[in-house]
Amino acid sequence: MLYIVTALKPEAQAFIDRYSLQKSKLEDFNIFTNKKTILIVGGIGVKNATLATQSLINHFDITDDDVYINVGICGASRKYKIGELLQIDTINYKNHTYSIHQKITTAIECLDEESSEEKYEIVDMESFGFYNAVIHSPAIKNSYIFKVVSDHFEPHKVTKDGTKSLIFSVIDAINSIIFTKANF
Repeated sequence: MLYIVTALKPEAQAFIDRYSLQKSKLEDFNIFTNKKTILIVGGIGVKNATLATQSLINHFDITDDDVYINVGICGASRKYKIGELLQIDTINYKNHTYSIHQKITTAIECLDEESSEEKYEIVDMESFGFYNAVIHSPAIKNSYIFKVVSDHFEPHKVTKDGTKSLIFSVIDAINSIIFTKANF
């Protein structure tokens, strides 16, 4: 099973449309499912990402073949192109560094509020929450964080339609990575 955690409905909408996912509820969250995928829209922020991810973990049996992914948009320096897909391997949150995989290639700064200042290379508001939930569940063998650059520290320019389009444009690349690395 593929479990997807997003913060926003526009991030989720690309997957909902692509895989004909059907809406239902899990606790206070909207989830969208088919036979192979369960997607949850958690809301913005670390706390919401933790709660949404943990809800999936608590309510569904985990197998070695399951894959958990966090997909969303991020702000980034001009070094990165709008629409660029980033696989995050390291999270910096509140002056601590957390490694997702052994290699350290792409790091993200997880913030508690939006940033319009280019103090970091890549920022989001949910990556640590997702990581915090999956790392405490040893049954999860395959977890990944994917972010798509939506802006260069100009969050006011991000739109719902633009977000959906950005995510939709990288679904095949995400699937390719998942199928290759997780033998999914």
